[in-house]
Amino acid sequence: MAHSTPSLRRHSTLLVGLAYAAFISLGLPDGLTGVAWPSVRAEFGLSLDALGALVTSGTIGYLISSFSSGRVLTKIGVGWLLVLSCLATAVSLLGYGYAPTWIFMASLGILAGLGAGAIDAGLNTYAADNFNPRTLNWLHASFGLGAASGPVIMSSIISANQSWRVGYVVVGIAQLLLASAFAITRKQWQTQHSEAAVEPVASATMLQTLGLPATWLSILLFFLYTGLEFCAGQWLYTLLTTSRGMPPGIAGVWVSVYWGSLTVGRLLSGVIVGRISVLSLLRLSMLAAIIGVVLFWLNVAPWLTLIGIALLGLALAPMFPSFIALTPARMGPSHSANTIGFQIAAATLGGASITSSFGLLADGLGLEMLGTYLFVVALAMALIFEGLNRLKPAE
Repeated sequence: MAHSTPSLRRHSTLLVGLAYAAFISLGLPDGLTGVAWPSVRAEFGLSLDALGALVTSGTIGYLISSFSSGRVLTKIGVGWLLVLSCLATAVSLLGYGYAPTWIFMASLGILAGLGAGAIDAGLNTYAADNFNPRTLNWLHASFGLGAASGPVIMSSIISANQSWRVGYVVVGIAQLLLASAFAITRKQWQTQHSEAAVEPVASATMLQTLGLPATWLSILLFFLYTGLEFCAGQWLYTLLTTSRGMPPGIAGVWVSVYWGSLTVGRLLSGVIVGRISVLSLLRLSMLAAIIGVVLFWLNVAPWLTLIGIALLGLALAPMFPSFIALTPARMGPSHSANTIGFQIAAATLGGASITSSFGLLADGLGLEMLGTYLFVVALAMALIFEGLNRLKPAE
């Protein structure tokens, strides 16, 4: 390996703090739009499904930037990548705040996706090389904090009889400040990354990285993981209320418990990972995820269903950051950045396609198929993970 462990101990406290701030800011926009949408829809006179245009444009931008992030990193370095991507996100959010038409706002989704995908992939690549698994878990927990804060910010502004536009402008200004902080520290990010290398290693091309079996298994692993996480989060409420007759208020609380368990689980995982290996933690987590799915699938008793929901959230919590943490050792320094970019792109695709595919399945076979569907996804994920661990690490 061309990465030395002492570099993990020498990273700047300032850079770690900025990384936390960046992950919080990455989660903020996700929470804004859901709360702002009724007001946006009313102002522009839109149909309910018009939100799909904004989601689609954002997804396109996200896929483009995350998939190509490895090559961009080799050209401009992580410091400039963070500056430019954060600036793109800031411009898009400010553009939302001043958008004269819906078409203009929806088009800005591409810029927002480009910025978010680059920040996500760039920071995960840097963190995987320079931070330990504990810090990676806590960084991803801070994303959850941002996602939870977004609705609070927007609802507070709307409740104060202010326009939804103000919420986007406030967060856009915060993104500008973060971009400025990245610009000031851009050389430190580069220095930090270069200090971690004992010898220069040429970065592989995207095609070379895609030629490795481990790359495709890693892509499939992230596709399945994010699909499992998002599909459960999006369909649990509908299953509990429509199919099982649970009161909306109680169902809403338990879906919140699911999402909250993801954040709490990442905080706890940051502590646990110092006591057991990352590999052991992931194997235990996958077993717990399967048990959690089975508990609410069988629907033996309401309390067992609810335990299953909470257990699934806790079990999924360490997976994404820990998968990222294992990537440099598995793929080697020349393939690591490309692979992490591919993984982030696959996660986006998996979250969208597995979630939407269940909607088609439920139309034909009913909502109670959710347990079976998630069980198959969770089992496939565990098998792919074990297969990936049996491969020889890339050079």
